[in-house]
Formats: sequence, structure tokens, C-alpha cells
Amino acid sequence: MTNRRNFIKRTSAISAVTILSPSIAFGSKANSAIRMGIIGCGGRGTGVISSMLEHTNISIIAMADLFEDKLHNSRITFDEKNAKKGFPKIQKSNTYTGPEAYLGLLENNDVDAVLISSPAYTHPEFLEAAVAAGKHVYCEKPIAPDVEGCKRVERVGNRIKGKLSIVVGFQIRHASPYVEMVRRIHRGDIGEIMSGELHYLSSGVPIKDRDGISFDEARIRNQYHFRALSGGILLDQGIHMLDVCNWALKSHPKNAIGIGGKKGTPDFGDTWNNFQILYRYENNINVSLHSTQIGPKFGDVCARFIGSKGMAEAHYSGGVFINGENQWDSGVQRCKTKELTQEQRRAGVFLSSLHDADANKEIHFIKSIETGNYLNETYSGVESTLSAIMGRDAATSNKLLSWDETYFSNSKLDPKLNLSQFNR
Repeated sequence: MTNRRNFIKRTSAISAVTILSPSIAFGSKANSAIRMGIIGCGGRGTGVISSMLEHTNISIIAMADLFEDKLHNSRITFDEKNAKKGFPKIQKSNTYTGPEAYLGLLENNDVDAVLISSPAYTHPEFLEAAVAAGKHVYCEKPIAPDVEGCKRVERVGNRIKGKLSIVVGFQIRHASPYVEMVRRIHRGDIGEIMSGELHYLSSGVPIKDRDGISFDEARIRNQYHFRALSGGILLDQGIHMLDVCNWALKSHPKNAIGIGGKKGTPDFGDTWNNFQILYRYENNINVSLHSTQIGPKFGDVCARFIGSKGMAEAHYSGGVFINGENQWDSGVQRCKTKELTQEQRRAGVFLSSLHDADANKEIHFIKSIETGNYLNETYSGVESTLSAIMGRDAATSNKLLSWDETYFSNSKLDPKLNLSQFNR
């Protein structure tokens, strides 16, 4: 397998042609399934690409992961789902393992597009390489765990300029109830926005078994407990509500101050498990974010915007609605019941406000490739990631941070991994 330096040399020589005219490479397949590869075969990646296979015209033809067991388990799932749509099993030659597995997959000329669902610390490098290879990209959030990584992705976004699709896994922007709520906010239904409240109160993430494996492998398999690997809970979970807030307010925060800590966390890891951040946006709009990842019980996920004419409120489970002068309800069940009645089902009531989010996002991505109306979500992805980084770093440094201080800090987190030990 090639190393990264040789890969970049070779792909840079052809990327001018590939990126300038991806429709030429794809044109002959315009009426057939988009051929997808997945880099990072954990639970989220397996779920996303399985949903994409169900809702769009794709086949899964290649897969890559650092660990052989991840490949084996996901391959069984993918082969079953491919078969249901009449597609063949994934060829053994199209499965790649080890620290350069992603390069092997990206060298595969049969792959049209890739899902990057590996740990966050890999996202900038993998996305750069995927674009250099002329692949369309669906990259899971966050864009990166640090500012330096965000800027790398920003530069990639500047280069593609409508010649490839890059989307980022903020699926809430495609959830019908949220789309309608934000449309009404932008229309002025709640009047002038005064303040906002964001909550992401999650259960804790248990430590996976560390027996018989190296320290580095244990860290990677428990990535969410390490800031340099995942970015921490604000970039893993709280970022979703920040993305909704940036979308609703049409801006990013100007500054942030916060507190937090890691009370009650396992001994293995360095991430904080609770944050309370106060952001200030344009027009003196103050927004509080409370994010936790602790204990056995998953709590509320909510974005609330208080305006001069009313209040807009959106929960993952608990309704999406506006109270005030311009009343509106999305129809998502407000009370947190476990099951719907038959009458509610007939009426089209949903328990989750995200019932169509993943499918809509995936359809949006694949249609952009099929039609040539390419998408570039790098800017909003970078903006929301930097918003989370600013809040995290304000809390951990115990000082007020501005957007410019964060952006121009060029901070970089070093995971300090020896990946050569995973060579096969």
C-alpha cells in the first residue's frame, strides 16, 4: 500500500483534471448507483451509510478501518443490506485495514464518494486526501478537534469551488420540524430575538474493555474520553445545538466564557463531562449552553429562542413549536411517551423531531452528485466547530475568548499516537 506522501504526489498531479471535471468521470454512471466507500466502520458510520443505502441510489463497494474486527462486523451488515437491493457483496480486495487503510480506499477508482466516520482527529487529513483523489465526501462532525484542523478543512472548501460535493454530518438542518421552525424565526414570527438557551444533557459513555491491548489502541477505541482524539463533549454532542443556533441567528458567536469540569468521570481519559458556556452573538444576543455527558440517564436536547413576540422551542423528543403572537406546532408529540396510540399514528404524529433528518440529509448529498449541483458545507461546518472549540477553550482556560482570538490561535491538539504498531 502506498504511503501518504506518495499518494499526495500522485493525486496532486491528476487532481487538477479530476476536480475540474468530476462529471466526466461520473457521467457514464449517471443513471446507475453511486458507488460508496466508508472510512471508519464504527456504530455511527455503519448507521449512516446503512441509512443512505436504504434511502438513496447507492451501493457500498469499499470499506476501510484501522481495526480488522470493525471491518469484519460491519462487512456482514453491509453485505446483507447490499443484497436486499440487488447489489453484490463487498469484495475482499476492497477492504482495507491499518493506519493507511484510507489511502488504499481512496486509490480505488471505482469509488465515487466516501463517508468519513473515523475519529475526529483524522477528519482534516482524510478529507484533504479524499478531495485530492476526486471523491465526493460526507464527513461526520466535528470537522476537526482543533483550530488548525478547521483551517485545513476551510482551505479544502476554498479549493473545490463547486467541483465536488462536501457535506458535514449536521443532519438537524434537514429535519423537517427544525427547518420550518427556523424559517419562521427568520420570517420574524418571534420578533426580535433577545436570548437563547441550548441544552444537550446526555448519559455517560462507558469505557470499553482495555485488557490485552496497547495504550494507544485503548485510547482510540475509547476516543470520546480523549480531547485530542474527539474534541470532547462540546464537539461531539453540544455542537449540534450550536449549529442550530448559528443557523437560526445567521451568525457565529462573537465571544464566549464558561465553566465546567470532569466530576465523576472515569480515571481513563481527559475530557470534561460538563460545560456551562455563555456565548454572545451579534446584536447583544446572549445564548447559554449546558452540555453534560454523565450518569445512566439520557436527558433533554433542546434549543430555545426567546423573542419580543414569542418563544421558539425545539426538542429531540418533546416537540418543536412556537408560543406567542404567532402560535405554531410541528405536530411532533410534546410529551415524552414511549409509544404512540393508533389514532396518533394514523394522524402522522411522530415522537422524534429527527424522524426524517438522516434520510433527508443523505438524499440531499446523493442527489447533488447525481445532478451535478454540488454542495459545499465546509464553511458552516468549520463555523460550528470553531464555535464549540471557542466555548471549550474558554471554559478550560477560565477566561473570556473572542472569535478572532480563537480563529487566529491556530491551536493544535497532538494525539501522540504511534500508528505504526497497527501495520499488518
